[in-house]
Amino acid sequence: MSAPSGKISVSVGQKCAFIKIEGRANFNSSVDFKILLDELLNKGYSLFVLDVTHCVLMDSTFLGVLAGFGLKINAAQADNVSRTIELFNPNARIAELLENLGVLHLFKVVNGEVVCPEKTEPADVTTTNASRETVTRTCLEAHQTLMDINPDNVSRFKDVAQFLAEDLKKMKSGD
Repeated sequence: MSAPSGKISVSVGQKCAFIKIEGRANFNSSVDFKILLDELLNKGYSLFVLDVTHCVLMDSTFLGVLAGFGLKINAAQADNVSRTIELFNPNARIAELLENLGVLHLFKVVNGEVVCPEKTEPADVTTTNASRETVTRTCLEAHQTLMDINPDNVSRFKDVAQFLAEDLKKMKSGD
């Protein structure tokens, strides 16, 4: 599990969080990405601008974390809390993956110049040296999310989810 990770940077304003994702967004960067999104949401940000112009690939774990966040944002809207995720300039491969996984509807896709409606300042991204157990748990949750969102994903990910669940169980039992 040592594939190179993408680079994630963030700038924040009063209501807008601008997140730039570059390179390969994979399971290695998923834990830090999930923590970042949860922290920003807990701080009350309502507009999430994700610039994926230079993101060459998102693996299923990263996509599952992103989709899970999309669900949270959309659930908040059902509670009359206005929040938005704008996904700027996804390449054809990423857009196709989002569509095929049945999660594209969770995001407002925008192509063109990346715009954040307010001035933002760079902020720190917490980077963790996540344990194998944390990475495995994040991978499992991400794949379960993708299967929960779209029943067509069950056939794609059930074996992966089963393997991850068994691996996690082994880690917890100390085998």
